[in-house]
Amino acid sequence: MYRVFRSEWYEKKLWKLDKQQQREVERFEQKLKQDPYASKPLTYAFLREKKFGDKRVLFLVYEEHAAVFLITIVDKKLQQQAIDMIKASLDVYHETIEKLIQKL
Repeated sequence: MYRVFRSEWYEKKLWKLDKQQQREVERFEQKLKQDPYASKPLTYAFLREKKFGDKRVLFLVYEEHAAVFLITIVDKKLQQQAIDMIKASLDVYHETIEKLIQKL
């Protein structure tokens, strides 16, 4: 079973969604614990997205840590910009997830 972690950026975006969208996304988070690849890959197998209406959840899967790191929630028009930023910051996200896991 995978552990699911949220970035601060993701948390901020999650609470801006309406209650129905929040519940949908939170159910998806639970599903990720069982199947972290239940989504669409983006460039790399470990960089993924899940579509919810006009929103996309962007996240990273770390097999070596059995962890999923939820990065952000964006709408379609900002999707590519967010993906590019995530790809440019992969090292930072890897360090962050390692620190989070060490705290457990």
